[in-house]
Amino acid sequence: MKETESTRMYERYLAVRLHLEGRTLTEIGDILGRSFPAISGYWNAYRKQGVQGLEFGEYPGGIRKLSDEQEERLKETIAKQRPVDVGFEAKYTWTLKIIRAWILREFGEKYTLKGISKMLNRLGFSYTKATYTLVRANKEEQKQFREVTLPELKEQLNQGEIDHLLFEDESMIRAYLALQYNWFPKGQQRKIPTHGEHKGAKLFAAIDYETGRVTHREEEKFDAAAFGRFLIDILQAYPKGKLVMVLDNAHTHHADEIQPFLRENPRLQLVFLPKYSPELNPVEGLWKWLKQDVVNNVFFHKYYVIRTHVAAFMKRVNQSPLELIDRLLVRA
Repeated sequence: MKETESTRMYERYLAVRLHLEGRTLTEIGDILGRSFPAISGYWNAYRKQGVQGLEFGEYPGGIRKLSDEQEERLKETIAKQRPVDVGFEAKYTWTLKIIRAWILREFGEKYTLKGISKMLNRLGFSYTKATYTLVRANKEEQKQFREVTLPELKEQLNQGEIDHLLFEDESMIRAYLALQYNWFPKGQQRKIPTHGEHKGAKLFAAIDYETGRVTHREEEKFDAAAFGRFLIDILQAYPKGKLVMVLDNAHTHHADEIQPFLRENPRLQLVFLPKYSPELNPVEGLWKWLKQDVVNNVFFHKYYVIRTHVAAFMKRVNQSPLELIDRLLVRA
């Protein structure tokens, strides 16, 4: 439900979830404003084929217009090129209309927009929002980290040469954060109060790559002294064994004040990510999760209320580490 960008698919997932939680099909129809046959159809499709059964399929008896080779060429074109690269001037995003025009031009086949959407779903595409990447990032350094550094650290962990592999990052949780879409009565809009100030909690966190355990600390500043206190927390949380902490290149992580502490505690080693590579740090996903589940669409009148929410979130995450591993670490 969190991953889909389709409101229609979200509704189907929600219908199944509500029925699994004990709601009757009639109740679900009333909640979603759908007929009983529609809700019953969702449930029967799920019961027969699982989540895959809820996906939009071809019309019964429908005839495929493109051959396997043509569909493969379509997939390659959308995945690896932009419209402007294949002759659509000043067009940089694949839309249903542009894909329809490309198919007509290349293969002479006409499709409706709905037909294009169904085919793309069948071919493994989804309608997703683009994301930013930092242009100053060094691709070769990132590749080196993914293909050499991280696998070597994992192997050292497996062989017992290091005892704990941690990923660390910092984030600020403001008194009010991004407004997100949410369910609300039609014709009304949820209003979030604000006093316009940018107060919040400054957080340090480290994720244990092997166990999913999160260690966090709240501070008033992001400076070397605060980072040093967090490193003390880490050593107390892991009183024995060699620790390797992977983190970004923030100046506080390289500060002169930190070096004596590292020399005095040689069992803690810092390994730095390539510059401008937040996507390589799974703690970034933890911050996104925290903001989505706990603090977005909420206004906190007092600082201590933010701290309470953050602490409750961290406690819940540590009570279900397998969820964190599945969500943040499986592909790391």
